[in-house]
Amino acid sequence: MPTATRHSVEEIWRWLADVPDPEIPVISITDLGIIRNVAWDGDTLVVAVTPTYSGCPATSIINLDIETMLHDKGIAKVRLERQLAPAWTTDWITADGREKLKAFGIAPPVDSTAANERLLKRIESLSGKPDSTVPCPRCGSTRTEKISQFGSTLCKASYRCSDCLEPFDYFKCI
Repeated sequence: MPTATRHSVEEIWRWLADVPDPEIPVISITDLGIIRNVAWDGDTLVVAVTPTYSGCPATSIINLDIETMLHDKGIAKVRLERQLAPAWTTDWITADGREKLKAFGIAPPVDSTAANERLLKRIESLSGKPDSTVPCPRCGSTRTEKISQFGSTLCKASYRCSDCLEPFDYFKCI
């Protein structure tokens, strides 16, 4: 069992930035925006984690990865708290995370997912305006089409670029 060591919260955030998302390992759990808070409660480190959605199959692996990494860094007592409110949205993906997704060939979310943006999209769809364009992460073309609402994971949709003809995943706005 590791010995009790109290590291700074800033250092712990840096460590968490090295924990990859198990479904999209090119981005970290902090890039994804699911770590909501890190704080000491006496000699116990408390990490608040918001899953991307309540049924996300990666949640248990993420929690295990967090605990394992923190124990390996010498933190003896760790408590993970599942924070469901406010619910996670793709707005929480960092700018760096969006660039990493794009470089990996996954189109990052286009629109904001905040409630007012969702309402605006519903109004636009009723008025006959087209949905937002998803640029190709490989060539940048906006001549793309949705192939399937579901991609390699539930949080992604399958698209194809009409210019470079490459298929790609789009990280859906949730």
